[in-house]
Amino acid sequence: MNGRERYRAVLEGRRPDVVPRIPILMQYAAEFIGSNYGEFAADHRVLVKSNLACAEAFDFDQVSCISDPYRETQGFGGVVEYQRDGVPHSTHPLADDRSLDALPRPDPLAATRMRDRVDACAAYRAQDGGRHSILGWIEGPAAEAADLRDVMNFLIDLMDDPAYCGDLMDRCARTGIDFARAQIDAGADTIGIGDAVASQVSPETYETLILPREKQLVDAVRAAGARVRLHICGDITHLLGGIASLGVDILDVDHMVDLAVARAAVGPHVTLAGNLDPASAVLRGTPASIREGIRRCLDEAGAPFMANAGCEIPSGTPAENLRALCEPIPWP
Repeated sequence: MNGRERYRAVLEGRRPDVVPRIPILMQYAAEFIGSNYGEFAADHRVLVKSNLACAEAFDFDQVSCISDPYRETQGFGGVVEYQRDGVPHSTHPLADDRSLDALPRPDPLAATRMRDRVDACAAYRAQDGGRHSILGWIEGPAAEAADLRDVMNFLIDLMDDPAYCGDLMDRCARTGIDFARAQIDAGADTIGIGDAVASQVSPETYETLILPREKQLVDAVRAAGARVRLHICGDITHLLGGIASLGVDILDVDHMVDLAVARAAVGPHVTLAGNLDPASAVLRGTPASIREGIRRCLDEAGAPFMANAGCEIPSGTPAENLRALCEPIPWP
């Protein structure tokens, strides 16, 4: 099996030859080809070249379009400044004026940074020859609302004006759906939804305000013929009951979350991915400890499972450590 076939087999309830490997690579990938994070985030050609080079070198099964959280934000009017060795900086269009009246609805084929990600999907399709799954990416409704308002403003809004937050997240969800469909049309077979700020709210706030908008995204992506990979950084243990109702295909599980608890919450059909600590276990671990850790994760999660760290592979990770994380493990 090639990576795409292996990945699809798991999601379709069939047996692959080995456990799929789906690490998230950004700065690491850029530096692997002698580039830097700024070029990676600014130019889809660097992003695609670096991911394909890493996939060839480390033998994993999914290449990704993820780079930073400010693709949609730029379409909404944010001004992005690239950093050579760090995540881009962005202004927050609603930070000082929370009025939604002038907020545009970005066109993913016209907004510069959204179009660049769409072009990444198309470049993968043209260059990869169907060897790997292609992961497109959108911001979740809470994450994008926080990017527009700034995080602290948005968290206060959730307490003081939930109706406003609902209206804002509705707009974010509509744009997310437009962006997802454009990436699917260009070649993505899976859409990642990143909604990290959701880990900071109560289960009641999540289930009342955020989850219904995430559900809109999930349903729209699946109706367009793609799979959904949900990524909420941090400890989501308190949200697992709600997440179980979303119908996602893959749930990334960060290292703070017990995989057995996650499995019990979401049931036997969601593919769990994770969840080694990116810093202590992957960056500073050894190949032997990483191999042992991935097998422990598989034992705790049970099938269906895909190998991954809890989040992005850090810059500076020894090549032998990433190679160990991606080492083939027979399907249980």
